[in-house]
Amino acid sequence: MRVAVFGAGYVGLVTGVCLAELGHDVVVRDIVADKIDTLRRGDVPIHEEGLAELLARNRERLTFTTEVDEAVDGADVVYVAVGTPPMYSGDADLSAVWTVVDELPRIDRRIVIAMKSTVPVGTGRAVRHRLDDRGLANVGYVSNPEFTAEGTAVHDFMHPDRVVIGAFDDADGDLIERLHDGIDAPVVRCDVSSAEMIKLAANAALVTRISFINEIANVCEATGADVLTVSEGIGLDRRIGPAFLRAGIGYGGSCFPKDSLALKQLAANSGYSFQLLNAVIEVNELQKRRVIGKLERRLGSLRDKRIALLGLAFKPGTDDMREAPSLVLAGRLLSEGAEVRAWDPVADGAVHLHGVDIAESALDALDGADAAVIVTEWPEFRELDWEEAGARMRNRLVVDGRNLLDPDELRALGFEYEGIGRPIL
Repeated sequence: MRVAVFGAGYVGLVTGVCLAELGHDVVVRDIVADKIDTLRRGDVPIHEEGLAELLARNRERLTFTTEVDEAVDGADVVYVAVGTPPMYSGDADLSAVWTVVDELPRIDRRIVIAMKSTVPVGTGRAVRHRLDDRGLANVGYVSNPEFTAEGTAVHDFMHPDRVVIGAFDDADGDLIERLHDGIDAPVVRCDVSSAEMIKLAANAALVTRISFINEIANVCEATGADVLTVSEGIGLDRRIGPAFLRAGIGYGGSCFPKDSLALKQLAANSGYSFQLLNAVIEVNELQKRRVIGKLERRLGSLRDKRIALLGLAFKPGTDDMREAPSLVLAGRLLSEGAEVRAWDPVADGAVHLHGVDIAESALDALDGADAAVIVTEWPEFRELDWEEAGARMRNRLVVDGRNLLDPDELRALGFEYEGIGRPIL
């Protein structure tokens, strides 16, 4: 088929390149000319494992443009993969979605809009009404939410747990199902509203697990238990499983914070107070700030202390810093009068962190540091020469926000070590 993808971000670009890998002719459209020029040169503007190789392999089936008419010309399917960031109210900002819908030219043949962007329940019905008002009854609508994780997005797209397709017209759903031929996964066919809710509910379930294990970690610290052992023990229960039971300093990224807020606001707008999700969000915000308390207990006042933040991206495998815990930590440390140095192997901290000194390497970030904070669980930090790191630091203190390192090994090198939910010595 011929597919147009509106939006060349993490979701749109992965969607377009992977559909090309499945054999479709794909046009990716974005309003940022520099991004399109980069893609035309064969370069990838984001860090995503395997994406550059896939793009290079499918160059003949991929076209990049800023023009709506060029993207839609001859397309069987138009994917909408634009951003839906939160507004101050907590509602999702759908302005980019509506721009795509309103810019669609009049089309005399059958074409299907497939929504990849995460949108509130009811958006599909509203889009359907807008299309009908514009006299575009021949344009079908399908909700086909994404379930890819940054860092593993290409693999997740090609080997998904499921493909969810919600359609007003069964024939449109059939078209989107055929589009995924070559992918071996269960297909969930449903109505549009249910498909929209599946996406929001899935992310809500995941963030609930994250905040749950972080709460358990905090109780472990208060009682002397070890959250790593606790996580292993409860994860072996087949009713629970081990996924998303790693304690840390909270979730971030472009999806979890936004989607949990959107579902909370959707419930509130519908007259329901989602108390569990309210607590999950609050726990996550407080978890990021607990690192400051750990540093103060060890160092006293943080004024004029040099703190090294190791890792800036919200997770390893990506350069995405949206809603990353590093942003909160850096801001809080600077407000306490600390000097902050940071390093990440991929993310460009200089773009997002003002007042933070971005080092050339992890060891450079640790020069003269009073403490190191592991913010992102990059393997580079596990493999770091911590003996040399200790020699460079003014004070050998590590706050391991991801329980990445071996406490015994660090303590043998003379470090004070404090993890998340681990016994404090």
